[in-house]
Amino acid sequence: MAADPAGGTLTLPEAPTRPAAGARGRRLPLLPIGIIATFIVVAALAPLLSPASPYEQSLRHRFTPPAWEDGGAWAHPLGTDRLGRDMLARIMYGARVSLAAGVLTVLLASAFGAAVGLVAGYYGGRVDAVLMRMTDATMSFPVILLALILAVTVGPSFFNVVLAIAVILWARYARVIRGEVLTLMELDFIAQARIAGAGAGRIITRHLAPNTLNTLVVLVTLQIGYVIIVEASLSFLGAGIPPPTPAWGSMIAEGRDFVTSAWWVSLLPGLAILLVVLAFNLLGDWLRDTLDPKLRQL
Repeated sequence: MAADPAGGTLTLPEAPTRPAAGARGRRLPLLPIGIIATFIVVAALAPLLSPASPYEQSLRHRFTPPAWEDGGAWAHPLGTDRLGRDMLARIMYGARVSLAAGVLTVLLASAFGAAVGLVAGYYGGRVDAVLMRMTDATMSFPVILLALILAVTVGPSFFNVVLAIAVILWARYARVIRGEVLTLMELDFIAQARIAGAGAGRIITRHLAPNTLNTLVVLVTLQIGYVIIVEASLSFLGAGIPPPTPAWGSMIAEGRDFVTSAWWVSLLPGLAILLVVLAFNLLGDWLRDTLDPKLRQL
């Protein structure tokens, strides 16, 4: 506001304000959430939404192209595979396998890894050294090799895949959570809790664990996509979900010899993996930008 020579006042227009970077980063990612929600609904309601049984074979209709291609039929909207099984039905049921494997593996790995990280960061010293050497050794072991060993010795199954991935994946959570705990241990509220007479169990469960929850949620979201890729890779190699259970990785493997003549057999499950993994990664990035207090201050 400025003085007018005539004795009045002039009102100057306000400069337009731009939203802060943190505000832009906290906008709800509708597209990734929509993709994830769609696949969850499809997986949960697959018996109701599926146009056919994923196990029903019909050699007379083998390699039927998708409905929009010449020779396609709306009875099989996404075509059929080499045994005449409906591709849409198998992709729907494959979503159940991939999402269940991803969520269950991440829950097991995060629970154990977070517990190890909390204990190592709180006690320090020899306890920290021993636990971190175990963590380093675990992280150096390739998950694909462990799954192949389990497949050869025990046999491929859903629970073996979950176990093989979780046995390796927990170390990532332990390493990250331990770093968060080391930072928290330097803050005043931990010293005040000790002065007040709080024991190790109470400090870990009531003070340290809640303050590492944001980091854990972000890591869990990001790792679900990674687990889906690993599960698909194992199924592709024959060490994952055994047939005839629909699994996206094994579906890609079944169509790799027919890419030029029946491209949909491999391409469509590959697109499903791409969409789900990308959606979880985008959601994880948004959660990181939203839950990180340093980024919120930008």
